[in-house]
Amino acid sequence: MADNVQPSGPEGVTIKPLRTPVVTSPPASEEATPDAESAATPGLEASEDTDFASMLDNYEQTSTSVAPGDIVVGQVVSITERGVVVDIGFKSEGLVPKEEFTGPDGELTVARGASVEVMVKQIEGGDGYVELSYADARRHHLWEVIEKAFTENQTVTGKITERTKGGLQVDLGGVMAFLPGSQADTRPLRNLDALIGREMTFRILKLNKKRNNIVLSRKVLLEEETTARKAETLRMLDENVIVSGQVKNLTDYGAFIDLGGIDGLLHVTDMSWGRLPKPSDMFNIGDTVQVKVLKFDRERERVSLGYKQLLPDPWDTVTERFRKNDIVKGRVVSVTDYGAFVELEDGIEGLVHVSEMTWSKRIKHPSKLVSVGDEVEAMILEVDPANRRISLGMKQIQPNPWDSVAQRYSVGSRVSGKVRNLTDFGAFVEIEDGIDGLIHVSDLSWTKRVKHPSDVLKKGQSIEAIITNIDTANRRLSLSIKDLEPNAWERFFQSHRVGDVVTGKVVRLAGFGVFVELEEGIEGLCHISELSDQRVDRAESVVSVGQVLPFKILKLDESNRKIGLSARAVGKENDPEDVSNYLNNESMTSLGEVARFLRGDKESR
Repeated sequence: MADNVQPSGPEGVTIKPLRTPVVTSPPASEEATPDAESAATPGLEASEDTDFASMLDNYEQTSTSVAPGDIVVGQVVSITERGVVVDIGFKSEGLVPKEEFTGPDGELTVARGASVEVMVKQIEGGDGYVELSYADARRHHLWEVIEKAFTENQTVTGKITERTKGGLQVDLGGVMAFLPGSQADTRPLRNLDALIGREMTFRILKLNKKRNNIVLSRKVLLEEETTARKAETLRMLDENVIVSGQVKNLTDYGAFIDLGGIDGLLHVTDMSWGRLPKPSDMFNIGDTVQVKVLKFDRERERVSLGYKQLLPDPWDTVTERFRKNDIVKGRVVSVTDYGAFVELEDGIEGLVHVSEMTWSKRIKHPSKLVSVGDEVEAMILEVDPANRRISLGMKQIQPNPWDSVAQRYSVGSRVSGKVRNLTDFGAFVEIEDGIDGLIHVSDLSWTKRVKHPSDVLKKGQSIEAIITNIDTANRRLSLSIKDLEPNAWERFFQSHRVGDVVTGKVVRLAGFGVFVELEEGIEGLCHISELSDQRVDRAESVVSVGQVLPFKILKLDESNRKIGLSARAVGKENDPEDVSNYLNNESMTSLGEVARFLRGDKESR
């Protein structure tokens, strides 16, 4: 238990203990013998009656002036098993319980001959002693000091001893008081136990001596102190001023700095010129830091602070250290869908766009090539200090495969690769890392009508093709699958002549005739006038789809890939008149009719 309570300010009240008992030596006169005293006092016998009467009068006055509740000063005359015997000048000596003079170590704190201040508890003790209390006398003085502190709104100091329901118990030097949890700080404290054992200054909120009830507050003092500090801070605060503060709280987006009664926000982006994942990587709660006031709204009392602004901006001199085409090394600090950010030095980052990572076009996401923390080498493509941007390229460190493609491939070469992508107009095939070729839809087959590359190819399929064109300037490579085989049309025209009889299958009917498949992918047209010697108004009245018939070749147009056929001419000698009639009949079939037929046929398919 603390012996005193010290004030924290000029108005504080100091609660002092009673005087510590000390051992004093008896006066020399008390040690004189009765005979010597009589010899030194002439006429003692003559005045004996008078002195006795005076002593009796004094005794009666003393015995009637002491009452229960009085605080008197006495002298320790002896220490017995029953307690400490104190002479208070009464007709009977007083007795104080020994434990009231026992210290924390179990030793007595008083000795024979010491002067002590005690309170009279009871005049007529059961054992002939006056019942006294050293602790009650001390407590009485403590209450006087506490009441004065409460009346004059002064502070008291006490030691927090233990946790109790709703708050904490505080020892004010012998008098216990209650500190509610809500009054322990300006903000709610999650762990009140952390305050146990600490000595603090308080303001008394409520006092009831009869109920021995004292309610304290530390919050009130903190608020008063904050208000005073805040007023001074607001007076001194202004934009661009450099101030010191203490880190009060850390969040994901920044740190709150106590500038002295008012908090300022130090955003994470204003902590460092470099990339900082979270504020706790740079600061700890309780740190004292110097910051610059960036913005100050006096009316709303909002302060924006900066820490990096106290250091040189590395972008101001970036062109002195980084130049176009320089080869640099850095650490990958972020990976996005469109590229990777590489830290070249504190506060300086460059972007490697996904298109600048590799000569290959297969990469879909930068994470396939790099990860956060990787050390990479790159070439500086552009430095833009105004916009704080540096463009980097990783593929530029490696040889460009297109620079030597003409030495490694030639038109007519057979190559193999995988189908990387399919579009409406063709298929892209990767023949090596960084080299893609295009197979146009028209180069997929000599004979088949391919509407979409997916009708013939699948993504990821391994194929072979022939190089038909190399354009290194535009980085284009043309490929063909149909050139892997001889041209079916050329072969047909080379092996057939006008007048030859061939067998074909009717595959489509039109108003002007029928289309006949002679070989896979090779079709000819038999005009309606050549279906029969008789007049034919509708082709379906003579033939049907799927019917196989012999036909005589009347016309071969290799340049336009057209073959004219006749069913009625089969078995007859070649007659120039038949060919003339065919040509005349063919001319009667307008291009519009053919176009309409082909369009309708396409829609039906």
